Amino acid sequence: MQQRLKKNLEAARGWTIQLRRELHKIPELAQEEEKTAALVAKTLGELGFTPQTGVGKHGVVATLDTGRPGPVVMFRADMDALPIQEESGLPFASTHQGAAHCCGHDCHTAMLLGTAKVLSEAKDKLSGVVRFVFQPAEEAVSGARPMIAEGIMDSPKVDYCFGMHVWPAVPKGQVGIKSGDLMAAMSWFDLEIIGKGGHGAMPHLCVDALEVGTQVVSALQRITSRQMNPMQPTVVTIGEFHAGTAMNIIPDRAELHGTTRTFDKEVWRTWDKRLRSVIAGVCASMGADFKLEFHQGVPPVSNDPQATDIVRKAALTLLGADRIIEPEPTMGGEDMSLFLEQAKGAFVFLGAQMEDGFPLHNPKIVFPEDILATGVALNCQIAWDLLT
Repeated sequence: MQQRLKKNLEAARGWTIQLRRELHKIPELAQEEEKTAALVAKTLGELGFTPQTGVGKHGVVATLDTGRPGPVVMFRADMDALPIQEESGLPFASTHQGAAHCCGHDCHTAMLLGTAKVLSEAKDKLSGVVRFVFQPAEEAVSGARPMIAEGIMDSPKVDYCFGMHVWPAVPKGQVGIKSGDLMAAMSWFDLEIIGKGGHGAMPHLCVDALEVGTQVVSALQRITSRQMNPMQPTVVTIGEFHAGTAMNIIPDRAELHGTTRTFDKEVWRTWDKRLRSVIAGVCASMGADFKLEFHQGVPPVSNDPQATDIVRKAALTLLGADRIIEPEPTMGGEDMSLFLEQAKGAFVFLGAQMEDGFPLHNPKIVFPEDILATGVALNCQIAWDLLT
């Protein structure tokens, strides 16, 4: 990496941290990222870009075109927050009731803005195009598809795409790089059990939707234990179960909401059929009916071997072999997978482990700010290696 780029990286360190703090204070839920997108666009404008706004509703895209032939390299960051009341105690904690950046998307956005700043200052040394994509609605896995549909991977076509996630399961200061499957395919479903309500003392006159629901929950777990290859990880989780209004009323309705995870694309495509078959069997045996809405979700995050090697080489140059690990795959899902289906690319875990040990999506989680400089530097090293 050129000496001037290193100086620019050092100069951007405090700027990136301050920007992250501003973003952290204004968390917005999926498809509500108006203030966040406005701040991103304003910052890009101040850096000399003419950003596209409103891409896929609240997405922002900026392009650095050097005017010289070379590859088209895309970097992506997600912008949305979680429906959580923050308990971090930070002086720059969320000012939005019931919303918080407990998954680190404020870090991702700030790092990508830092990357845009540093690379724009080195434009005269690069050959090719860099596209900076700020995506809404990752938590709702509904942000990537509309941006892709609006053509952000084309004109000119993206050759390589990269993304990064701050990751508490990786030691602070280390980088997790893995070829192949890194994150699972995910889907989700909404289920309504329809029974026949009545008096709690007269169950023989009713069809207890709550009881049917409990049997459904139990039966769904047998998909993973009895239908799936035990050597291939799969998960069915029911995260919500709502039924009943009083202790002496047998409910006629039960609502269940859940998610499925797998690394196997064929299994991912069959979840709807499998769930429907099990639910229909339980309900029929107990005299209930049901309504199931299944949402296909996104495929696995699978890193291209060539792109992974590019990231690994950049990390070796920047950090050295002792700060690179191969992380365990996770059953968490990410719509970065949709970008990786469009171009060779890789998703990277940036170590964010703290002594308190709080995981992602916890209201008390705090991300170490000094890792932001590492994320910016790694992005810039990747771009430098590909465009010089």
